[in-house]
Amino acid sequence: MDNSLSADSKNQESIYVCPMHPEVRNNKPGVCPICGMALETEQISAEEKPDQEYLDMRWRFIIAVVLTLPVFLMAMGEHLFTLFQPSLLKGWIQAVLTTIVLFYCGLPFFIRGIQSFKNLRLNMFSLIATGTFVAWGYSMVALLAPHWFPEQYKDAHGMVTLYFEAAAVIITLVLMGQVLELRARNKTGDAIRSLMRLSPSNAHLIENGEEKEVRTSEIKVDDILRVKPGESIPVDGEVIEGTSHIDESMITGEYMPVKKQPGDQVIGGTLNQSGSFKMKAVQVGEKTMLSKIVHQVAQAQRSQAPIQRIADAVAAWFVPVVIFIAILAFVIWFFYGPSPSFSYALIAMVSVLIIACPCALGLATPMSIMVGIGRGARKGVLIKNAAALEAFTKVDTLVLDKTGTLTKGQPEVTEIITNDTVDKEHALSIAASLEAGSEHPLAKALLEAAKSCDLGLWETAEFEAVSGKGVRGKIEDKFYQLGSAKWMKNEGIDIQALSSEAPSGSELYLAEEGKALALFLVEDAIKENAKSIIEQFHTAGVNIVMLSGDNKANAERIARTLGIDKVIAEVLPDEKSDKIEELQKTGVKVAMVGDGVNDAIALTKADVGIAMGSGSDVAIESAEITLLHGDLDKLMEAYSLSRKTVRNIHQNLFFAFIYNGLGIPLAAGILYPFGGYLLNPMIAALAMSLSSVSVIGNALRLRWQK
Repeated sequence: MDNSLSADSKNQESIYVCPMHPEVRNNKPGVCPICGMALETEQISAEEKPDQEYLDMRWRFIIAVVLTLPVFLMAMGEHLFTLFQPSLLKGWIQAVLTTIVLFYCGLPFFIRGIQSFKNLRLNMFSLIATGTFVAWGYSMVALLAPHWFPEQYKDAHGMVTLYFEAAAVIITLVLMGQVLELRARNKTGDAIRSLMRLSPSNAHLIENGEEKEVRTSEIKVDDILRVKPGESIPVDGEVIEGTSHIDESMITGEYMPVKKQPGDQVIGGTLNQSGSFKMKAVQVGEKTMLSKIVHQVAQAQRSQAPIQRIADAVAAWFVPVVIFIAILAFVIWFFYGPSPSFSYALIAMVSVLIIACPCALGLATPMSIMVGIGRGARKGVLIKNAAALEAFTKVDTLVLDKTGTLTKGQPEVTEIITNDTVDKEHALSIAASLEAGSEHPLAKALLEAAKSCDLGLWETAEFEAVSGKGVRGKIEDKFYQLGSAKWMKNEGIDIQALSSEAPSGSELYLAEEGKALALFLVEDAIKENAKSIIEQFHTAGVNIVMLSGDNKANAERIARTLGIDKVIAEVLPDEKSDKIEELQKTGVKVAMVGDGVNDAIALTKADVGIAMGSGSDVAIESAEITLLHGDLDKLMEAYSLSRKTVRNIHQNLFFAFIYNGLGIPLAAGILYPFGGYLLNPMIAALAMSLSSVSVIGNALRLRWQK
């Protein structure tokens, strides 16, 4: 796809940033010196392209699974089946397969691990590289030189227990985590791609009286363009000839089409519903409102670092402490241990590193996230990343957009007031008949109301649509008018008896032969469950703010009805993110719920962005949480799920660390002076496996928690 937004960025130099540390920037691909993550490009194309790192990691993961499975079966089968009894041949098969898994499939982890030591920035890759390499190295020594080991560590065949499967399984599991993480990260560009697609590829340029089709990227300021019905407006500009109604809901979030006539401003990316008009280009390229929104969404996304796993946070001290303990154990056993001291020293060091391997630590967060996100999907709550889950638990201010979030996002006939000469159903039937065939939202509301009441429509003669005022025509030889209060007053029709009883809302008056007959109040109705959801959040200690582009009086009326704490009304599309920032500067944690393009920047700027599934694609892609079908009930479910999932992660990390906290001293030989007990590396591997089983079992509890 070729459009102005993508074309403008083609000549820019690619900049690569770390997804977890945005301050790390480079002009070429590489890895972050802090956390070891691969750098990703800032530049996003309008077309989605496959991510090479993701494809590479996925291929390595597939190969690792294929090669690790036989290694695991042979190692575990030694304890279960006679067929898999230890032998030199089986040992060499495990050695060859594990070597491929480590030094081909897991090569990126070893490169990052080595760089972490070079940069003195130890992280999870430091542990992964060290632990798996030592487990592999120990097993290779045991396979090549079993005579170096004490007899009590040999089996009946004279072979020492091998730990190739531990190294292979760890690399495979870490690869799985990387594949899942990369797939989620690649989705962050979807919001920008959705925004780019709003801008049409081509436009109709009028030059020297002739009309020709040009690329949108070629449009210059002051160019004259023609926009035809059903087309998107290519750039920001001013109407100079013709009239039309423009659907600006993708920008403003409001459902009512806006009438445009000469002198009015139009926004690039909005949809021309009816009528052809000429416009003069005022803002083009990166200066259009749509381009600015694209830029701001991209900036907001980069300003939000993904969740920094607790395991990575503690790696700064955990990794060097584990390595220090392993080396210290080796030195003590080598100089003070019984003969053969080298064997005892090597066993102690390997036991420490194996029991400290990050298998359970690496699973602690992903397992809970996978189960939690899976349960959310079944409940109609789509969660994009772990950061959203963690951040949602800390939210104390919930900002709700009005249209499409608290309200249904489409007009409905909420009240019909008639005089004494006609009943409501007859008045509705007449009004719907006058509006038959119209695509205007207010007309649709009348037609839907008539349909829901099973009312038939009358044939209308001498029909006339009066631009900006209403419609009129003859039904059964009687002259009817349907339109605004201003039009009725200008026609000399007295509507006071009806209007005095009407609450606020869009008002349509029906007159028969110059006499006011009925008033139809058309409103964007409040969702039935909105009030109860707000009450639930109040009970949880969360303050509610309504943010809307609607007029202040109407917004405050809805806020009073729902019990909302604060109202921010009459906000322009590009001001919503500023209002979010103002709230954040007061020290509160903000979650924003919206459904339109005008909400996209605010959704990414908020601590947590939540989109209604019935809203625009851009809002959904910009948000971290999506509530399917626009169901407001899911909002509280998402909040509850986030709290349960994060609590589960903390429990998992406790299980992971408790095994390390108890196991590392045992592996180092702390009990040897009190009874001659030295932890066998096999027991260390078992403890490591038990910690993983505990983590997985605890994470699975999320499936059944209420």
